[in-house]
Amino acid sequence: MRRRIGISTRVAGGLLTVAMLGTLHVPGADAAPADEPAGAQPGGAAARANASYDALNKYFGAGPGLLLEEYPNEQQNPYSYIWPYSQAAVAAENLAGIPGAGRKAAAEAERRLDGYEPYWNTTTTPKGYDSYLRPPLGQGGDKFYDDNEWIGLHLIQHYQRTGDRSSLARAKEIFALVVHGWDTDPSHPCAGGVFWTQAPWSQDRNTVSNGPGAELGAHLYLLTKDRSYLTWAQRMYEWTRDCMLAPNGLYWDHIDLAGNIEKTQWSYNQGVMLGAGTLLYKATGQQRYLTEAKALANASLAFYGSEDRLWKQPTRFNAIWFKNLLILDSVSHDPRYTKVMKAYSARAWQEVRDPATGLFHFAEGPVQLLEQAGMVQIDSLLAWPRSRYDELA
Repeated sequence: MRRRIGISTRVAGGLLTVAMLGTLHVPGADAAPADEPAGAQPGGAAARANASYDALNKYFGAGPGLLLEEYPNEQQNPYSYIWPYSQAAVAAENLAGIPGAGRKAAAEAERRLDGYEPYWNTTTTPKGYDSYLRPPLGQGGDKFYDDNEWIGLHLIQHYQRTGDRSSLARAKEIFALVVHGWDTDPSHPCAGGVFWTQAPWSQDRNTVSNGPGAELGAHLYLLTKDRSYLTWAQRMYEWTRDCMLAPNGLYWDHIDLAGNIEKTQWSYNQGVMLGAGTLLYKATGQQRYLTEAKALANASLAFYGSEDRLWKQPTRFNAIWFKNLLILDSVSHDPRYTKVMKAYSARAWQEVRDPATGLFHFAEGPVQLLEQAGMVQIDSLLAWPRSRYDELA
C-alpha cells in the first residue's frame, strides 16, 4: 500500500498561502527567553504550546488514542498515517519536558507512545512501523525508513527524560531496520545509503533517510558504547556528505537509481545533518564534525533568512531544523538559533492562527496535523531552559 504523503504532498501545506504573508520579524516580549522556564508566563512559549496542543486534541482526536490526519477530515482513512502521528507524539514529549509540566503532561506523552503500537509490524524481519495501522484498525502499509527513524529519535528523547528502558530497546529494533535499508549494490550511482522506503515504487536514497539514521546510531552509541552503532552512524553521515552536499553548503533531497538528484533544499534535511554532525562530535571528540555542523548551521541560517525562504518551508520541516539547532546549541551556544525560532513562532501565532479554534491555517483547505504538531514542538522547546537541551542530544 502506498501512503498518501510522498515528497510532493508532504509540502503541500507550506508553499501556497504562506508565501503571500509578510516578512519574518523578531518579536519583543512575546516569547520567553530560551534560558528561562516559561510555564507561568501569560502568552509565553509554554502557554502557547499547551493551547495549541489542546486544539490538536480537540479537533484531531480520533478513537482509541489515535488522530486524524487533517481537520476537517477529507481523507478516506479514519486515522492518520504514522508520520503525522509521530510528530504529534513528539509534540507531547516536548511538552512533558517543560520544567514543571507535571503529571498530566507526562501521562499524555505516555498515551501518545501507546498510540504507536497499532502501527508496529511483527510479521516482518526486521520488525518496524508500517506507514498505516495494522489490522484490525487498518490494512498496514509500506515501511518508510525515515518514519521509523523519527520514532526512534522520539524514543531516545523519551528515554533521556524518563529512563524507560523499553523505549531504548525499541529504538535498537528500529535501528536494525534502518541498517537493513542500506543499499548494498555497488553498481548503483553513489552506491550505499539508506533507501527512503521499502515500497517497490521508489528506489530513492534520501538525506532524510540517512541523516536521522546517523543521529539515531550516534545516540545509541552514546548510550550503549556499542561501536557498531557508531560505525553505521558515521557511514550514513559520510554517504550523505559525499552524495547530497551541494556547492552552497546545504543538502539536496535525494538521488534515484538513474543518478538523478532532486536538488530542493528542505529545512529538515539541513537540520538532521547538522544534528548528526553534533552527535558524532559528542561520540568521537573529533573537531571536524562540530566544524561541519556549525558551517551547516551558518549556511542554513543565511539561506532561509533570505527572500523569506524559511516562511515558505513547511512548518513540519522547520520544527525539525529548529530542534537540531538546539542540539548544536547544547555543545556550542549561539543566540541566533533561539532568536529565529522565536521570530517564526511569533509570526505564526499572529498571522495564521485562528484564535477561535487555536488551529494554524498555513494554507487553504483542511488544517494538517503535521503543521499543528510542528507549532506545538517549536513553542514547547522554546519553553525549555538551555540546560535541558542535553535531553535532545
